[in-house]
Amino acid sequence: MTAKQKSLTIYGWLSIAAAISTIALKSYAYWLTNSVGLLSDALESLINLVAAVIMLIVLSIASRPPDNRHAYGHEKIEYFSSGAEGIMIIFAAVSIGWTAWERLEHPQALQQLDVGIAISVFASLINLFVAKILMHVGKRRHSITLESDGQHLMADVWTTVAILIGVAGISVGNHFESTLALAKQLGMHDWAVLDPIMAFLVALLIIRAGLQLIRRTIAGLMDAALSIDEQTAIVGILEQFVATDKIAYHALRTRYAGARRFMSVHVLVPGSWTVQQGHDLVETIELRIMALFDNIDIDTHLEPIEDLASWRH
Repeated sequence: MTAKQKSLTIYGWLSIAAAISTIALKSYAYWLTNSVGLLSDALESLINLVAAVIMLIVLSIASRPPDNRHAYGHEKIEYFSSGAEGIMIIFAAVSIGWTAWERLEHPQALQQLDVGIAISVFASLINLFVAKILMHVGKRRHSITLESDGQHLMADVWTTVAILIGVAGISVGNHFESTLALAKQLGMHDWAVLDPIMAFLVALLIIRAGLQLIRRTIAGLMDAALSIDEQTAIVGILEQFVATDKIAYHALRTRYAGARRFMSVHVLVPGSWTVQQGHDLVETIELRIMALFDNIDIDTHLEPIEDLASWRH
């Protein structure tokens, strides 16, 4: 394990510390206010903790070098982390929706809203800070595990914002007797009904985030090709050599697995070239492509351009 690879596990510990802190803060906010919305927020933070532990384990395994049983490395295990996180997010959303339905059937008065809101805002700022770090490092280091955990935390931030809007609405609404009387005429006990309604909206937001993670996981496990921009960059380099060295290429394939990218291509050169000439050209092409990416494995097949069999794939 290189020092660069090992350093990613630091972000796993950072995510665990953030999850423990926000669970404590949001649970205390719920205990003070009796808000089911804040309870749902605390439950999602519990999911964050489980996801952070899984992320730490996965990053440790993914950083292992290739071996006899895993010649292409261990990076693909990152998709198990993002998939598990997506499933847990959806499970949390269902639990939140169920709890919100129970509270909608039996509304309860909320207490100490000002203090509860302040605590939740502080907890949300912790998540925002950590999410920005994970997403930035994840994109820079091409780690879907870090990116997915960062996106999960960002969903948690927006969840808290939605809940706080509902709780704040309750706090303001309780100060207006005329509006409260209208709510009762509509069959609502008081403004506390906003609390479970916002919890329902939160559940929908969480489900959306979970489905997006699962979709990305499936794409990775199915060996999806590199992005259009990345493929265009690779083709651009190959076309430069086609123009200058009168060669050809075909059977270009790309895929990614976690932080690693893979590509293979058949390069066709004049049959009169020596093996050394063909080898030097392929080496130059590979070095040019490798300079574009932090981590890419290139498999190049050299063939004579005059042989019709060379064009068969």
